[in-house]
This record gives sequence, structure tokens and C-alpha cells, in this order.
Amino acid sequence: MANIEFFTGENIPLEMHKVRIVQKLNLPPVEYRKDAMEKAGFNTFMLQNKDVFMDMLTDSGVNAMSDRQQAAMMVADDSYAGSETFTRLQNKVTEIFGMEYFLPAHQGRACENILAEAYVNEGSVIPMNFHFTTPKAHITRLGGRVEELVIEEGLKINSDHPFKGNFDTDRLRKLIEEVGPNNIPFIRLEAGTNLIGGQPFSLENAREVCAIAKEFKIMTVLDASLLQDNLYFIKTREESCKNKSIREITKELSDLMDIIYFSARKLGFARGGGICIRSEEDLKKMRELIPLFEGFLTYGGMSVREMEAIVVGLDETMDMDVISQGPKFIQYMSDELQKHGVPVVTPAGGLGCHINAGEFVSHIPQEEYPAGALAAAIYIAGGIRGMERGTLSEQRNPDGSEQLSEMELVRLAMPRRVFTLSQVKYAIDRIVWLYNNRDLIGGLRFVDEPKTLRFFIGKLEATSDWPEKLAKKFREDFPESL
Repeated sequence: MANIEFFTGENIPLEMHKVRIVQKLNLPPVEYRKDAMEKAGFNTFMLQNKDVFMDMLTDSGVNAMSDRQQAAMMVADDSYAGSETFTRLQNKVTEIFGMEYFLPAHQGRACENILAEAYVNEGSVIPMNFHFTTPKAHITRLGGRVEELVIEEGLKINSDHPFKGNFDTDRLRKLIEEVGPNNIPFIRLEAGTNLIGGQPFSLENAREVCAIAKEFKIMTVLDASLLQDNLYFIKTREESCKNKSIREITKELSDLMDIIYFSARKLGFARGGGICIRSEEDLKKMRELIPLFEGFLTYGGMSVREMEAIVVGLDETMDMDVISQGPKFIQYMSDELQKHGVPVVTPAGGLGCHINAGEFVSHIPQEEYPAGALAAAIYIAGGIRGMERGTLSEQRNPDGSEQLSEMELVRLAMPRRVFTLSQVKYAIDRIVWLYNNRDLIGGLRFVDEPKTLRFFIGKLEATSDWPEKLAKKFREDFPESL
């Protein structure tokens, strides 16, 4: 990892890459942005990308590929069966994670579907450090339930705990004893807990969780989609790992697990995913589901060109100079926002900068989706597309009432090797302006609400004329600006 000091004393992240291909951006005027947000049903997923200046919705599938990845795509073997491309990918997965078997899938949630179909039954209980939307949906669809067992610090917006994604192992043991190990098909560990600010778990905590699982003969499953950020934090924050390489840490963590799955849209910088499997018995349990849901066993719904890019991308994920870029930029953005009083999740985690919408717009009740409203307001103020991670991302209770989220966050994702420092500074500037005018922001209500994963395709409307007032104030303060 390159630690660069500036003679002036300025503390800014330094890009460890150079730009060789560029994409032109468009920044429409505020009046256009307000209209676009209304047409999108105040759902940032429904915005047209041509109307977005900085796309910080997600890091999934939008990370920049390296020159080596682009070159690798040219040697892909397009055979339907027996593809050499698949063999290269399988060998790379085995090299890094130490697991003999690999099943390809088109993305992470496809892996979650395969796992749920193979192991989850009516009444199954799945302990997790914290849930994510898609695995929870697959589990509950099949009659199972999720138990979140993150440590108490994980649910505090502001803390100095370095590993807020840790499992509460006392609660885990108690749960196993209460429901019985036979009712727990697997324990899921999420590297970089998405919904509570991309917070990591420690290698020591993973060892403790897996020791309990082994004691009760319960399988352990690692969601490694955000592994690269978690690896960075283990190396930089966990004293026992500071002198270990990223590959060594990865191998130690992998050796604890029975199954590892990942979205290569995040881990590997290309579009795809897969399930790494230790035992032949588990392979056979899931293998038949791949042709049924995904594709043949040597491509699993992926393009072979993307698979070649993943091979290189996984290698790059073992490079500290590569994986440090995201966390460093996120840390910079979080620190700068805090200097101006903007509430953010601390310590800064992975994936993106997470704004505490519950405090930012504390006047908006949770039933009116404050994080969703703030995400819409950030787009109106700056053409910046972020993502709601709060009550809007939850599912309603069986009686139709809202399942209020533990946190109301707006995630501003930091895709790897995509944004320049000046663009990040622009985003900070517009969010600071918005914070100073936060009283103008109002709530939202649904006009079209799907029953499952509503945050993806649902449509809402403003509860008042607050978008017009916000756009008007922006024009008054920035008369010549877009």
C-alpha cells in the first residue's frame, strides 16, 4: 500500500491509476433535475443515467475495468461446454480461496437463490451479522426467517469501534441452543455489512463464529461480495494482521468457511458471480440448480468475456494499492462532510459514504421515508444519484404495517477507479449546501408499491411541494449554475 505524504501537509487520497478511457458526463440544470426526479417516482433507481452527473447509486457492475482486464477479454473461449475460460476462472478461485469446487452464476443474488433453494425450508432460521435485502427475500420466500446478531456497536450510527460488523457470539450461541442446530441450515457472514454502513467484521470474530458453528455442526457461508473492503480494514485495523499480505488474510478467512459466494459485479470488477464450495456433497446438492436457473455449469449465465475479466479482477483484488482506493476516498468524503456538520456513519466503512438521514432530516417521520426523500433531494441539488438504505428498503410486516429500519441512511457509493477527487469535492459541496437548507426537504409516500424489493421499482410522490421550493432556493443561491 502506498502511503504518500504531501509537503504542504494536505491530507488527500492519491489515485494509484491513470485514466486512459473517458466517458462524457452531463449535468442538467436544477429545474430539469426536479422534473426528472418526479418522473422517476422519487426513486433514484428509476432515473435515466443520461440525467445523472455522478452515479453513486451502487458499486455493482459500474467499477472501472483495468487495461489487463480489457486485454483478457480478447482471449475468451466461447465454447458452450468444456470452456477453457471456465477452467481459468475455476483455477483462480481455487488459488485464492482454497476451495476445490466452483459453480458460476450471473450475479450475487443468483447465488443466494441457489443457496436458498438447496438449504432453506419452512421454519429454517438463518443467523446473520446483518441482513441484506436480496438474501432475506429469498429466505423468507421459502418460509425461513433471518436473525440479525450484529454486536450492539453495529447499530450505533457513530462509534469508534473498528469492526461494527462483528457477530455477537453470545447471542449466536443462545439462538442455536433455543431453536436447535438442526433448524439452522447455515450461518451467513456478510463481509462489509451493506445496510449499516459497509462496516467490516474482524478475522478474530470470524474465527469465533466458525468455531461455534463447528461445535454444533452448522455450515458457514460467507457473502464475499464486499470482501475487498473488509480485507483492507482487517489489514489496517486488526493488529494481528498488519504484517500479513492480503492473500494470507484471504486464505485464513476462507479456510474457516464451508461455502463462499460473491457478486463479481463488486468483487472482481466485472459482471457475474459464483459459489465456491469445499465439499463434494454440497456441490452435488447445488449443481443441478445451475442449469435450471442460470445456464450450463461452465458459464452459469455469464459472458465468457466477463469471466476472463473476473480472473484478472480477482488477482487485482489481492493488491493493496487497488483495494485501498475505495476506503480512502470514502474516508476523505466522510471526514470533509463532518467538518461541515453533516451527520455520517462513523467510522467510515466500505462501499460508500453513508449519510445519517435520520439526523439530516430529523423532521421527517420514518413512515415518510426520510432516507428516500434525502436521496431525491441530493439528486435535485447536484445531479448526484445515491441510494436509500432505510425503511424504504425494508419489507412490510404481514399485517401491512411498516417495518421501520434500524437506520435511515443514504449511501453514496464509491465505484472503484471511477471518480476524480474534484468530482468528490463537488458532491461534498452540494451536500453541504443541502444540509444548510435541510428544512426545505419533505417526505414521500407510495403511489405504486410492489410487495417484494419495493425499493427497486416502486414509485412515490412528495407529500408537499417541497421539491419545487428546493429547486427555487438552489436557483436563488446559484443563479449562473447548472
